[in-house]
Amino acid sequence: MATAKVLVVAGGGGAGGDTNGGGRGGGGAGGYQYDSGFIVSAQAYSVTVGGGGAGATSLAANAANGSNSVFSTITATGGGYGGSETTNGQNGGSGGGAGYASGSTAGTGSQGNDGGDATGTAPTYPGNGGGGASAVGGTASTNSAAGAGGAGTSNSITGSAVTYAGGGGGGCRTGATAGAGGAGGGGAGTGTTNGSGTNGTANTGGGGGASEGSGTSGSGGSGVVIVAYTTSEFTHTGGDSTGTNGSETWVQFNSDGTLTLIDAASSTFVASMQII
Repeated sequence: MATAKVLVVAGGGGAGGDTNGGGRGGGGAGGYQYDSGFIVSAQAYSVTVGGGGAGATSLAANAANGSNSVFSTITATGGGYGGSETTNGQNGGSGGGAGYASGSTAGTGSQGNDGGDATGTAPTYPGNGGGGASAVGGTASTNSAAGAGGAGTSNSITGSAVTYAGGGGGGCRTGATAGAGGAGGGGAGTGTTNGSGTNGTANTGGGGGASEGSGTSGSGGSGVVIVAYTTSEFTHTGGDSTGTNGSETWVQFNSDGTLTLIDAASSTFVASMQII
């Protein structure tokens, strides 16, 4: 029986829109799933990498949740989108942050954390941060600061520590501090009247940063799937990038594809027969 390390991160949620202006909620991070002892065999595995949810593009528009990422039996759930004055932050892998008003509540995280949930006040109307894999989204501080996105989780499956699934920051008007994006690809919210939020970073599952007024909210970052198998046991085809980490070979998918694991002993035997 062979085992592999598998990291599956879903797409982050987009940041919210609004009907009357004011700071919106940041998008929740995509779900984060990691199994250090996943059973694998020589076969083809379909890989789905979830896209980030769109941020709201107008005063009246809602955002969208991120899409799921899948490897075999492991599914990471897309991040919830951020709220507005009258729209709640949505549930997801991590929950979207609430908008600035009492008519908006935060989304709940199923594989991460909830979005921030507090009521911002005049004259800056700050929104709340989206949840991250390791921390709840930050809450707005009355009229002085929007909530920061919740922090993501660091993983060294490739041999280098990378942080994934940070929440998006909340937005606010000029005069308050913008919500920072959570570590792990979360987009920053705006701190400017009618300003736009920042997109979550691609292939991290970060949530989108929130806008204010007529600005455009940030979209969530796309997810990622990484598999690390024991080099002596298999070879492979597929993937967008690959490398080694000690006794393991890792394969990263930034978009949909197929990972085919090939028994190393069979591969060596076939190669030797071809040489003969």
